[in-house]
Amino acid sequence: MTSPASVVLVFLDPAFRDGRLADASQPQLLVTDQGATRGDGAFETMLAVGGNVRKIQAHLDRLDGSGKALDLAIPGQDQWRRAIAAAIAEHRSQHPPVSDTDDELVVKLVVTRGAEGAAAPTAWVQVSPVGAGARRQRETGIDVILLDRGYDSEAAERAPWLLLGAKTLSYAVNMAALRHAHKQGADDVIFFSSDGRVLEGPTSTVLLAHVDKSDDGTPVKRLITPQLDSGILAGTSQGALFKAAKEAGWELGYGPLVPQDLLDADAVWLISSVRLLAPVNRIDGQEIGTPSLQKELTAELNELFAGIQ
Repeated sequence: MTSPASVVLVFLDPAFRDGRLADASQPQLLVTDQGATRGDGAFETMLAVGGNVRKIQAHLDRLDGSGKALDLAIPGQDQWRRAIAAAIAEHRSQHPPVSDTDDELVVKLVVTRGAEGAAAPTAWVQVSPVGAGARRQRETGIDVILLDRGYDSEAAERAPWLLLGAKTLSYAVNMAALRHAHKQGADDVIFFSSDGRVLEGPTSTVLLAHVDKSDDGTPVKRLITPQLDSGILAGTSQGALFKAAKEAGWELGYGPLVPQDLLDADAVWLISSVRLLAPVNRIDGQEIGTPSLQKELTAELNELFAGIQ
C-alpha cells in the first residue's frame, strides 16, 4: 500500500505555470467532484525511469482521445508536461533513489469533469513509487482466469456511449473482476466477449507468441494481439513493443483471437506501462506454452521494450 508520505501531487492550475503542489496527506478533492461521485473522468498511468517518462506522447494522445469520447475538456499537453516534470522533480527531491533498480516511479494523470456546476475540470498529476507486486509479477509471471465481459465484440462500434475504447475513471467492474480472480487463487483476468473473442485484461493488453521454423530452419517468431476494433483500449505499451519487434524481425498479427488460441500459444503475456511484460504461466489452471521458451521470448521482448522511450 502506498503511503501518502511517498506520493507527490501537482494540480494543473492556471495560476501556477508548472502546476500547484499539494499535500497528498490532506483532503484535496471536493465531495461534489464528479470524478468521485460518478467516475466521470479519464486517466493515464505511465512509468518514469531515471526521471524520464516512457511513451509520454502516446499517453498524452490517448488521454486526449479519452477526453473526446467523454466530451470532456482536457488541459493542453504542454500544461501536462510541465506539471509532470514538476511532480517528478519534487518526488526525486523528497525521495532520492538509492539505486538504479529503485529509480522507477508511477506517474498518474487524472482529469475529472470537476465539481457539480464547475466551469473547468479538475486535473492533477500523481507520482508514487512502483509497488513490489508489479515488480514481482514481471519476474515470476502470473496465473489468470478467463471471464466473460458481457459485451459482444461489435458493441463498441454499435454503442459508443459505452466508452469501451476510452480509459475512464469508471473502473469498478475491472476491480471487481480482479477481486473475483484473487478469490479463485489467480492473479489476473483475461476478458472475452459474449461472442467468444479474446479482449484484454482489466488493466493490461493481451499478447501471445508463436515460434515456427521456416523452410531453411530459421526460427519465425510471431507476436499477436487482439483486434483493436473489438472494444478494447489501444495499449501504448503494445503499440511501442510491436514497433520494436517488427524492427527486430518479428512478424505481427492482430486477431481475431479466441480463448483456445491462448491455450495453444508458445507464450502469453499481459503488458501494461508499469508492470511491463507479465508472463502468463497458467490460464484457468492450464499451463501455457513451454516454460523455457517462454523465458527466452520474455527476455528478448524485455530487451526490446527497455529501449523504448
